[in-house]
Amino acid sequence: MIKLLALDGRSFFLNPDLIYRIEATPDTVITLTDGKTLIVRETASAVVELIIAYRRKIYQDNWGLDCEQAEKE
Repeated sequence: MIKLLALDGRSFFLNPDLIYRIEATPDTVITLTDGKTLIVRETASAVVELIIAYRRKIYQDNWGLDCEQAEKE
């Protein structure tokens, strides 16, 4: 799960596997696989970075991989 901020300042957690699309319009709009949309304070790039960090942690935890070392090889 990634932690995001809604426009009203409340934080919530989102399963990134449910994300269909992320748009910057200039607000960041996240469309979920069920068609629902969320508007968040983070930039689209920041959301992508959160997703990447989340996936790295998942892979590292599941397979004992050191992602930083794997990137260097």
